[in-house]
Amino acid sequence: MNRLAEILDEATLSGRAVPKLTDMVPLDVPAAYEVQRAGIERRRSRGERLIGVKMGFTSRAKMAQMGVDDVIWGLLTDTMLVESHLDTGGLIHPRIEPEIAFLLDRPVRTPSDAVAAVGGVAVGYEVIDSRYRDFDFTLADVIADNASACGFGHGPWRPLGDVGNVGLLMEIDGRPVASGSSAAILGDPLRSLTAAARLAQAAGIELQPGWVVLAGAATAAVPLPCGAHVRVSAAGLGHVEVTTR
Repeated sequence: MNRLAEILDEATLSGRAVPKLTDMVPLDVPAAYEVQRAGIERRRSRGERLIGVKMGFTSRAKMAQMGVDDVIWGLLTDTMLVESHLDTGGLIHPRIEPEIAFLLDRPVRTPSDAVAAVGGVAVGYEVIDSRYRDFDFTLADVIADNASACGFGHGPWRPLGDVGNVGLLMEIDGRPVASGSSAAILGDPLRSLTAAARLAQAAGIELQPGWVVLAGAATAAVPLPCGAHVRVSAAGLGHVEVTTR
């Protein structure tokens, strides 16, 4: 597993795509999560800190496309948090998607703890960047690749209210490129938060105060060009912006 994690880590650091791991070795879902964790440990050995989790395959359409009936997840580190500018020069297939983000203010030990642990909610975005050649992967491949996690940002934190059907709009250079509802995220982003707690519990990871949970995409991901200005807004949650270079 360490060798497979090394292949993906080197692809991330070099910005060079690699063939699918499943082209080289058989890989099931439990083994793929072992590769993911080994990759995160490589990042932590370089001084990165865990600051949250991201959820994937949170739309029914994506589950059907991938032939799965459950969500997946990846881990977020401090170097993935984008303040206002993102350098896309070292990325391979950068894409961006609008998200609902949750901030935890207490530990989450079980799924039943999850909603009560939310200290804030915000509009957000995730930049995904598969390390695989031609953006081609299986379920096991994408899990091993930390669910394509690359970068993320969020707007101001607000008190948690009803986020079950929040309208989101993403614009690039002032042009609308994607719109949707938070209801696309498992019917309600809070269900995704609870699923994150379930997966964390199964993995022996306790979600920590101060961590961010990205609930999943409200629309399909959009290619992210260099030299662009992206604005994501959500009804009642304000907006967040990022400029690429």
